[in-house]
Amino acid sequence: MASSSSSSLSSILVLLIMLSMVVFASAGNFYQDFDITWGDGRGKILNNGKLLTLSLDKASGSGFQSKKEYLFGKIDMQLKLVPGNSAGTVTAYYLSSKGPTHDEIDFEFLGNLSGDPYILHTNVFSQGKGNREQQFYLWFDPTADFHTYSILWNPQHIIFSVDGTPIRQFKNSESIGVPYPKNQPMRIYSSLWNADDWATRGGLVKTDWSKAPFTASYRNFNANACIWSSGSSSCSKNSNNSWLYQEMDSTSKEKLKWVQKNYMIYNYCTDKKRFPQGLPPECTA
Repeated sequence: MASSSSSSLSSILVLLIMLSMVVFASAGNFYQDFDITWGDGRGKILNNGKLLTLSLDKASGSGFQSKKEYLFGKIDMQLKLVPGNSAGTVTAYYLSSKGPTHDEIDFEFLGNLSGDPYILHTNVFSQGKGNREQQFYLWFDPTADFHTYSILWNPQHIIFSVDGTPIRQFKNSESIGVPYPKNQPMRIYSSLWNADDWATRGGLVKTDWSKAPFTASYRNFNANACIWSSGSSSCSKNSNNSWLYQEMDSTSKEKLKWVQKNYMIYNYCTDKKRFPQGLPPECTA
């Protein structure tokens, strides 16, 4: 009898281990989670689905999108950006719905000359309206290794984070008439493309095509998210997903202040020349 119980226990343990492996694979497999949508072979999924690369040359860039749509979630992706002289190139990684009144949550990495820092450009669109740019330098070389870029999007706020450090918070300010992304499911998109008409020093520095192909790499995608399918969400009203209700604690607020004090280089909320009639309402709330 003891032998039979031991055998049954062993079988259960093996089954649990196999199930955990399946869950892990589904959490980070680019074949399962994404489609390469353009680039004529310049986008590649490698290492049994664990690595994705996008390339840009003079003929074309490349891009991919998620197979699923999400309505709220915590999205993590590790990126290693184009090294060396990346001037003129933009690596975009963002959430977006479709249509003229679309919602969008943007990370864009603006390339630069060798030795000069990347600019991390962020923006939030709600009901088709953007113009909410904040830009940052990073406190490390984003081309030397992979780093984690995260978007927490819940009904209370949107938080952009880098390696777990929050860099930007966009609060739900519907109470003062500011639209908030909450009704349109969004896919995850990423692309590597040439934007030398504006990306580096306002377009003064052009892409050096002798350095092509330019390549950005992606790994360790993870989405704790409400999947939207056939008009309904995978999250119930009584969902236990902690991220859905996550607020910023005192430590996170201090980290956010540190980044914005030391690494923010542009904030639309302080650009009075751009908004002579008055800053947007969410800036003064």
